[in-house]
Amino acid sequence: MALLDKSNKQDVKRYDDFVRNSKYRSVTQDRLWSEVKDDWGNEHVYLERNGEIVAALSILIKRLPGGFSVLYAPRGPVCDVSDIELVEELLKEADIVAKKNKAIMLKFDPEVSYSDELYNLYKNKGFSLISKDDDQDKLIQPRLNMILYLEDHDEESIMMKFSKRCRSSIRGSARRGVEVRYSRSDEDIEILHDAYMTMAARNKISTRSVEYFKQIRDSFGENCRIYIATHEDDILAAGLTINYYGKLYFLYAGSTNIKRNLNPNHLMNYEMIKWGIETGAEQYDFGGVFELSNNDGLYMFKKSFCDKDEPAQYIGEINKVYKPFMYNVLETMVPKIQNLRKKISRR
Repeated sequence: MALLDKSNKQDVKRYDDFVRNSKYRSVTQDRLWSEVKDDWGNEHVYLERNGEIVAALSILIKRLPGGFSVLYAPRGPVCDVSDIELVEELLKEADIVAKKNKAIMLKFDPEVSYSDELYNLYKNKGFSLISKDDDQDKLIQPRLNMILYLEDHDEESIMMKFSKRCRSSIRGSARRGVEVRYSRSDEDIEILHDAYMTMAARNKISTRSVEYFKQIRDSFGENCRIYIATHEDDILAAGLTINYYGKLYFLYAGSTNIKRNLNPNHLMNYEMIKWGIETGAEQYDFGGVFELSNNDGLYMFKKSFCDKDEPAQYIGEINKVYKPFMYNVLETMVPKIQNLRKKISRR
């Protein structure tokens, strides 16, 4: 079985090099992401042909009562998902992990565009999918993603991909004295977390701990930056981004309740985008949205930057089911419990 021996430095480096240099790479498939998710177990499997790694899968393991588990490979696998024979061969390597952990299912949600052909390819092979016509509340991550493509642009020309209002907001913010800095310090992580908690309370969403943000910083080191937007002595906004080998991810952010008219988030994101351009990144990933609606403030903010780039519409979640009865219970009951919690939290 091609299960990564995490104690073997040579094997780990070989595995990491493959994942980070693959055209199918994703920050959440990096081995370091499993360090961030330290409340989950983890294993990493890979497939070799002629002595070379050709596919990999980083698996998070969520323990459940009774010794059962759910396996999740966020944005995996690291290979061509349309090559179903390759994927099935890779998943055979994961079957040992599933058996060892009494897995109910293995869930993966690759960064690959939806097509009827791809959907039917997996459906006909016996996989269970949650895709474009299903309840989007069942998804762990949104199927719709807002991505700004940076190739062949400098910090001036990239602005022409933004909406006119977005360009005006960025320039006006700078003109009125908003300043943006970045660091990796504990102090600025605390500032980020405070702004993030303020935003979460305003929008009534669940939150992460400050220790979680510190773990991201510690795991990704120089590839992680904390950006802070200020005006005079006031903190206005903060964000966390990872520059992952040519893909820049805008992961977490927040803003305070003062001077919001100064549009600090616009200027802060522009500074992050400039970092991507300086380092030759291919894209800036704003993250997901659940609907493409002009009434959705989050979507409209992200769209203002991605005005010339269409939203990515991924295939959704693909599940390899090991225990059908228990899988059906999870897929029907858990979303209902989550929705109930949402309703209670809004009261």
